[in-house]
Amino acid sequence: MFAQVPGPIGIFDSGYGGLTIFDKIRKRMPAYDYIYLGDNARTPYGPRSFDVVYQFTRQAVERLFEEGCQLIILACNTASAKALRTIQQQDLPRWDADRRVLGVIRPTVEVLGELSRTRHIGILGTTGTISSQSYTLEIEKLFPDMTVTSEACPMWVPLVENNEYDSPGADYFIRKHLDHILAADPQIDTLVLGCTHYPLLWDKIKQFIPQHIHVLAQGEYVAASLENYLMRHPEMEARLTKGSQSRFMTTESEEKFAEAASLFLQDPVEVSQITIEG
Repeated sequence: MFAQVPGPIGIFDSGYGGLTIFDKIRKRMPAYDYIYLGDNARTPYGPRSFDVVYQFTRQAVERLFEEGCQLIILACNTASAKALRTIQQQDLPRWDADRRVLGVIRPTVEVLGELSRTRHIGILGTTGTISSQSYTLEIEKLFPDMTVTSEACPMWVPLVENNEYDSPGADYFIRKHLDHILAADPQIDTLVLGCTHYPLLWDKIKQFIPQHIHVLAQGEYVAASLENYLMRHPEMEARLTKGSQSRFMTTESEEKFAEAASLFLQDPVEVSQITIEG
């Protein structure tokens, strides 16, 4: 169905947040080629149903495969929670059994065993990620002794997407959810930022929590996990091109994406607008 030639690593997100994952991956593995696709025209994915998130994610993955990607990271917690398993089990065997689509939830959960002493974990995420219980189920599989408390933060992504994340008005919404989750379980010592937008709220979050609480942003852990994956799968590593080139695609305005991307990456980017169809 797709051309069998070496190609780049694809990174997909519903919007800009996945750039926090892309940034860490590219810094850790700068030799590879990358294509980043943001479905900004249809963001946010968080409140959408499982079926819609799956449909949108499948369309994006198929487009990245058409662009030559051999391996795709769903740098979106909602897509990882609601679409990854179905794509892996149903779509990949039909498209190309040798290509891979990986998510961000498992690599994040794997590091919790080293970080938490109280074994009480807090998950902050979109409504979609929290309602899917993907983090809770994954933690139960790997660390059945852990207690998990989750908190949906529906206003946090809009704050980031609208460049209001550092404004005084953001304080109310950030503090509200932090107070709520810590009141629900005062023994929490590790908070997982279960959305790729949330690292931009890092400074605000740290203001409103006790100093002993570890805040886990996903980028470095996902990057380390991907590097390890390629070491363990040399057959996939051989299918990836290495020209240190990065391309960016968006389903919305090129100008708007470039402006937002410069906030996430601290670098100007060139981006092309595309249309995704099922």
